[in-house]
Amino acid sequence: MHVNPWIRRYHRTSQAVARLVCFPHAGGAASRYFSWSAALSPGIDVLAVQYPGRQDRRGEPFVEDIGVLADRVHEALRDEDDLPLAFFGHSMGAVVAFEVAQRAEADGRELTRLFASGRRAPSSHRDEAVHLRDDEGLVAQLRLLSGTDSAVLDFKGMASLFLPVLRADLRAVETYRGRTDATVRCPVTVLVGDEDPLTGMDEAVMWSRHTTGAFDVLAFQGGHFYLDAREAEVLDVLDHHFDAVRGAAGETTA
Repeated sequence: MHVNPWIRRYHRTSQAVARLVCFPHAGGAASRYFSWSAALSPGIDVLAVQYPGRQDRRGEPFVEDIGVLADRVHEALRDEDDLPLAFFGHSMGAVVAFEVAQRAEADGRELTRLFASGRRAPSSHRDEAVHLRDDEGLVAQLRLLSGTDSAVLDFKGMASLFLPVLRADLRAVETYRGRTDATVRCPVTVLVGDEDPLTGMDEAVMWSRHTTGAFDVLAFQGGHFYLDAREAEVLDVLDHHFDAVRGAAGETTA
């Protein structure tokens, strides 16, 4: 069986009525979505994107350009065209998902929805250069965002393993410039922590400029990594979406 290095399917299912592709945050890995795969299976086929340079792809060079990353993920997903498709991306993953969605739609593929989490709109720019900081500066940023166990951050041997990954991903997303006129046809739902220092509500609402479909914003209690504490609530949002997809499929086949 061919193994696609870009995609992780943790729970194979023959009963799925739709597919969800999940895109990790900067420094993150596909395994972040293992629990989602378990929770949504068997009704939903959950795929998690594995960027190069981490976990089992640790020996591969990083991709430090969002456009190039999107091209490669899009190519890896070309054969996954047998089910209704939605994307979910958190932080850096949101803009990667947006770019891949544009490519998929250009190929004639229709997405049921793009879920953009913890990231300001592609055309909303901040001057950031966290990737240029030294290791101590990167660790300080992680502490600010509360996205990594403090014990891991205190252990220099462990930190040395993931800081190069984080730096490369931050370079990619901090140098990304989304076009102001770039849009997708699919509906977009933005999810944001109400105390996220990286995404203000006005920056989240600006995603409305990037879709010609329906648009809404959902706020959750928490910071940039609100997902950790609010996972059940986010999964409820996804369940609601896929219930609607099932209903639409039922009406089509009736």
